[in-house]
Amino acid sequence: MSKTSTESSYTARHLSVLEGLEAVRKRPGMYIGSTDSRGLMHCLWEIIDNAVDEALEGHGDAIEVVLHPDSSVEVRDNGRGIPVDNVTNLKLSGVEVVFTKLHAGGKFGGGSYASSGGLHGVGASVVNALSSRLEVQVDRGGTTYAMSFHRGEPGIFDDGTDVSPDSPFTPFTDHSELRKVGKVKRGVTGTRVRYWADSQIFPASAAFSYDELITRARQTSFLVPGLQLTVRDERRLPGTPGEDGPVEEVFRHDGGACDFVEFLAADSAVTDTWRLTGQGTFTETVQQLDSQGHLHPVDVERTCEVEVALRWGIGYETEVRSFVNIIATPKGGSHLSGFDQGLLKAVRKQIEANARRLKLTGKNGKERIEKDDVMAGLTAVVTVRLPEPQFEGQTKEVLGTAPVRGIVAKVVDTEISSLLTSSKRGEKAQAGMLLEKVVGEMRARIAARTHKEISRRKNALETSTLPAKLADCRSDDVERSELFIVEGDSALGTAKLARQSDFQALLPIRGKILNVQKASLADMLKNAECASIIQVIGAGSGRSFELDAVRYGKIVLMTDADVDGAHIRTLLLTLFFRYMRPLVEAGRVFAAVPPLHRVEMPAQGKRKGSITYTYSEAELSKVLRTLERSGRRYKEPIQRYKGLGEMDADQLAETTMDPAHRTLRKITMDDVEAAETVFDLLMGNDVAPRKDFIIAGANDLDRDRIDA
Repeated sequence: MSKTSTESSYTARHLSVLEGLEAVRKRPGMYIGSTDSRGLMHCLWEIIDNAVDEALEGHGDAIEVVLHPDSSVEVRDNGRGIPVDNVTNLKLSGVEVVFTKLHAGGKFGGGSYASSGGLHGVGASVVNALSSRLEVQVDRGGTTYAMSFHRGEPGIFDDGTDVSPDSPFTPFTDHSELRKVGKVKRGVTGTRVRYWADSQIFPASAAFSYDELITRARQTSFLVPGLQLTVRDERRLPGTPGEDGPVEEVFRHDGGACDFVEFLAADSAVTDTWRLTGQGTFTETVQQLDSQGHLHPVDVERTCEVEVALRWGIGYETEVRSFVNIIATPKGGSHLSGFDQGLLKAVRKQIEANARRLKLTGKNGKERIEKDDVMAGLTAVVTVRLPEPQFEGQTKEVLGTAPVRGIVAKVVDTEISSLLTSSKRGEKAQAGMLLEKVVGEMRARIAARTHKEISRRKNALETSTLPAKLADCRSDDVERSELFIVEGDSALGTAKLARQSDFQALLPIRGKILNVQKASLADMLKNAECASIIQVIGAGSGRSFELDAVRYGKIVLMTDADVDGAHIRTLLLTLFFRYMRPLVEAGRVFAAVPPLHRVEMPAQGKRKGSITYTYSEAELSKVLRTLERSGRRYKEPIQRYKGLGEMDADQLAETTMDPAHRTLRKITMDDVEAAETVFDLLMGNDVAPRKDFIIAGANDLDRDRIDA
């Protein structure tokens, strides 16, 4: 073996090794989608997926991913290890074939993997071609074997003290060498791949995302029950969890897709998490290599296994994740189309069978359930496993195998129909609630369409069908206009006199509205106060809510400054949070801050009389102490407002409604998940956690602060 430089002249051997990989380096986007951080992460997924395939076949239960400080990444597994014996006809070891030959490896020929994630047989070789250095070690038969590659070409690196892609490299010319570098105990097997992404291909700004890696590891642990995935970051990059030192996270889940659904679902459940399974077969014509190395068409019978976990919640957001052999397909494909088709068919069939009970007769019976009605509140994980699936592109974002659609549709239709017609008490009750929810979503969609048609601003020649109790403003300028939702008719009279009618509209509500966290969608739509609020705002509700259609720039909740007022405000916020969340996220919902006390100071000497408003007991005490220290008198008794109706119009305008003097509290969505948890705790169906919360806080209660 003679020393040569990296730029050595090609021999026939060089050409045979690099003829395919040169195409990868010239057009990397064809294989990894892009050469930014997304492409860099895709290379990592290829190596991880090869390790996961071993676990899928039952040959390994642990994978470790390490992000090294020198920008390299290493993937370790305890699978069978890449074959080290020579491949027939090629006279190359299995290791070299996997890392230098496109469309070669255990994913071809049908003998090694029933289903796999790395199925095109190009993943490892593509990563190798796009790496300035790649090191692979394999434990098999009591021996550790090693091989090195430089931009896809096998050879030897002459490392000094540091392992680096810039170390002197000598490529193989006459023959390859799979080095024996150590020994391991009998029965110990596995593969370790470490590589440095090539700076000639990837820009300096491309970097491995720790968050994406954690998300993918967690996702894979759900999809392969019993597999333990460890992610370790040793880079100490600013702004990452490992900034102060190496950080490690371990994932393992034994419940499979059902655990995944429970993890993804954020809202309270309408149904249990249901697991649907089944399989089907189809015939596919494929090109196979014969003993002479020639391709010829063969009809092969394929088996497609289907597993779906799903549950419906009280919300209206939809979260559906789809996978093929544990590979995520974010843009769907034939399996997701089949899922949608089977689900819609099964639910429609049951709703038609229960039309009388669901009150879908007469005029309502003409409306047809649509896909969005069924999908509202659904969290689902759709997984199919089949040999050699056809993807649209190497990035595997869309499944293209057409027969899978019919198989998935049939399994989902059969299994869901069985659950919805079950005679078991629990499943029967859940089926009833689900059908009512779907019908409620249909009615909400129809109501939203109707509201949109009737809630446009009317000119002088038109008649308005908005609620009669709405005192609308005159301005058509949405940015400037404000809607005050006022507690009670008594406060409405004062507010009408206090408002600036040019841009301030008033909508009174009577008492405490429906708790929509407990109530169904249908009950919410039947509630007069909720329906009025949705109609006046004019943008629909739930999944049909359109922020651009909102008729007012600000929505202000104006309730009394007492316990009942706080309860009403909470109920209103629950309505906005569940059915008009984009309005809250846009920062357009506010709470008015009316005063609690009015302190009147008469004229004293040269001092003119004045009035001060306070908004809490603590503020009142502070004001009174200040007045006493300065020798200023004030009228007794101090006026304590029990409600908005006790104020006169000037006082209400000055303290609560006039933009020049008022205080508004903006309702924000800084932490949606935490907010949803609190809403569910305080307003949901489950009483026990709420009771525990009250008991836990009982000792903190100051009895003297109770306004009785």
